[in-house]
Amino acid sequence: MSERILWAALSLSALGLTCSAAFAQETIVVTAERRPQAAEDIAQSISVIDRAQLKLIGADHIAEALARAPGVSLHRGSGAEHLTAIRSPVLSGGAGAGSFLFLENGVALRSPGFANINGLFDAHYEIADQIEIVRGPSGALYGANAIHGVVNVLTPPPSDDLSIFAEAFGDTEDRYKWKASVSDSAGAHGFYAGASVVSEAGYRVDAGLDQQKLTLRHLFDSGDVSVDTVFSFDNLEQETAGFIFGAATLLDRDLRRTNDFPFAFRDAKSARLQSTIDWRAGDNTRLRITPYARWNEMEFPQHFLPSNALEENGHWSIGAQSAVYHDAGPLSLIAGIDVEYTQGHLREFQSRPRIFSFTQGLHYDYEVRALNASGFVQGKYELTPQTVLTAAVRIDGTIYDYDNLTASGVVGRFLRLDDQTDRFVTASPKLSLRHEFSDAVAGYVSFARGARPPQTTDLYRLQINQTGDRARPEMIDALEAGMKGSIGERLQFDLAAFFMEKRNFFFRDADGFNVANGKTRHVGVEADIRIALHKSLILQSAMTYAAHTYRFDRLTGRATESISFGDDVDSAPRVIANTRLNWRPHERVTFEAEWVSVGSYFTDAANDHFYDGHNLLHLRGEASVTERLAVFLTLRNVADALYAERADFAFGNDRFFPGEERTFGVGLRYRQ
Repeated sequence: MSERILWAALSLSALGLTCSAAFAQETIVVTAERRPQAAEDIAQSISVIDRAQLKLIGADHIAEALARAPGVSLHRGSGAEHLTAIRSPVLSGGAGAGSFLFLENGVALRSPGFANINGLFDAHYEIADQIEIVRGPSGALYGANAIHGVVNVLTPPPSDDLSIFAEAFGDTEDRYKWKASVSDSAGAHGFYAGASVVSEAGYRVDAGLDQQKLTLRHLFDSGDVSVDTVFSFDNLEQETAGFIFGAATLLDRDLRRTNDFPFAFRDAKSARLQSTIDWRAGDNTRLRITPYARWNEMEFPQHFLPSNALEENGHWSIGAQSAVYHDAGPLSLIAGIDVEYTQGHLREFQSRPRIFSFTQGLHYDYEVRALNASGFVQGKYELTPQTVLTAAVRIDGTIYDYDNLTASGVVGRFLRLDDQTDRFVTASPKLSLRHEFSDAVAGYVSFARGARPPQTTDLYRLQINQTGDRARPEMIDALEAGMKGSIGERLQFDLAAFFMEKRNFFFRDADGFNVANGKTRHVGVEADIRIALHKSLILQSAMTYAAHTYRFDRLTGRATESISFGDDVDSAPRVIANTRLNWRPHERVTFEAEWVSVGSYFTDAANDHFYDGHNLLHLRGEASVTERLAVFLTLRNVADALYAERADFAFGNDRFFPGEERTFGVGLRYRQ
C-alpha cells in the first residue's frame, strides 16, 4: 500500500510540469560549511524547515517539523521523548544517542560520548528561525556523532526595528502552549529574547508534561568584526508513560490511554552559552572562533526494567570551535581546530527489594572526564566555471578518563569496572564533485565517511553478560549522487540516491549480550519536490524508499530473535512520505493539508513480527484578523486513526507507543 502511495505522489509531481508561475527563492543554509551559503550550491543532501513552515506547523513535538524532510523519521515516545532515524532505522541505546549530531546555532547540545537519545528536547525549536537537516555522514566538518546526519536548530537573529511577538494555543487534549519574543537593534547592537512554555495533561493517564525554555541573543557588528552571543535554558518535568502491550490494546480507544507505569517521570535541565567572534582579516579571509559552555542534568526511574532503579546523570563542558575561511579566485579553503573538555557523571540506585538479579542498593556511581581535540581542512576548487571539486578530512582524538566511585566487581547482574583510561582516534574524509548542467540544474556525486567514539555508557555501564567484545569506534562509508534544480518556473526538485555501509555497529542482542562488530547496509532514493499548481496553490512532497539490512549473522538463545544476513533491520520502514498542499486564497489567509505516510516495518531482528504502518491527514489554517492579530486552527489526525508512534516486539509481546486520536486546537498570534 505504501509503495503505491509513493509512486502516486511521484505521478502527481510529474503532472505539475504542465503548470507555469514563478515561485522560486534562494534558501540560505549555514550547516554544511559552518557559514552561510546557498542550498543549491551544496553537493550534499540538506533540508530546510524555514520560519514560515515552523509557524504554520505550530509543532507540539519537533518530530512534526522534521517529518517534512526526506529520509527523516522520529518515533515519538512519552512527552518530549523521541527516537531518531536519518537515512537509518530508528536507533535506540548508545547507537540512537551517538549516531546523530544535534546542534543549536552550530554547537552540539551534548558532548560527544555523553549524548542523550532524546537530545532534541533540549533544543528551542518552538521559537526557531530555521531548522536545517543534513542527511548522511557529516564528519568532515562536524566530527563525532555525525554518522547518519545532523540537525541544527537556529535562533532568530535580532530584528532591525522593535518587534514583539506573542502566541497562545490550546487543544482538546488539554495541551496549552505560550511563547513570546522581543527583538530590536540600536546602532551596532541587536538583541533578541524568546521564551516558550508548554503544559499538557497528557494523552494517556499520568503522562503530563511541563516544559519551559528561554533564549537570549546579543549581536554586535561593526562591519569587520561581529560578536554573536546566545544563551539558552531548558527545564523539563514530565510524567512518563511506557509501552502498551498487544495489538488489541492499541486498537481499543480506552485501553490505549492506560499507563502501566504511573510512577515513571523524567526531570531534566540544561543551560548553554556560546559566543561567535567573526573577524574579517582581509578581502578574502575570515576568522571565526566560537567559545562555548554547556551544563545539563537529568534523573528518571528505569521503569522499563524490573528494578525501577533511579538514574541520575549529567555533564558540563567547555570548548571552542575555530575556522579560517579563505576565498581567492577558483580556490576556497577552510581549516580549523575544535577542542572540548567534559566532566560527566552517572549514578544508578535501586530502592526496591531485590528482584531476580536486580539487587537493591547502588548499581553504578562513576565519573568520566573527557578531552576531545579535532583538526579539519577543506579545499574547494573550480575545475571549470560549471564544475567544482571539494575534498575534506577531519581527525578526531578522544580521551576518556573513567573513575569508579564505588567498589569494583560484580554486584548482582551489574559489573563495575576498575578505573581506566581509553583513547580513540578517528578520521572522516569527504570528496565531492558538483557540476552545473544549466543555470537551473546541477548534479553531484560524493563519498563521505562518518566516525564516532563509543558512548561512555556503552563502555562503563556494563552487566555480567556483557564481558565480551567492547564497543569500538563506529564507521560508516557513504556514496551519494544527487540532482537539484528547477524545470520552468513551476517545479523545484531535490533528488538523491545513497549507498552506505556501517561497521562496528554496537548494540545489545535479545539475550542482552554485546554485539561490537555489527554490520548494516543502507540503500535508498529520496525526492523533495515542490510544484506551483497555481499562484495560490503549492504542492510539496518529501518521499523516501530505502532498505536498511543486516550484513552479518548472529545466533541468540531466543531463536525468534536471531539475526540473519540480509534481513531488514527492525524499526526501518522502507517507505516514508510527507505531502502537503498549501492554499493561500488571500494574502491574509493560509490553509494546509498534510498527509503523512509511514510504511510497514519489522519490529524484531528476526523479521517475524511487523507493524502495518499508517497514513495520517492533518489540516491547518491561519487568518489575519488585523494587521497585528491572527487566529490559527489545527486538526490533527482528521480520520481519527488508531496508530502507533512506535512499535516493537520484545519479551514475547507486541509493544506500542500509541499516537493521539483526532485533536482540534486553536490559537492566537500577536505581532508588532
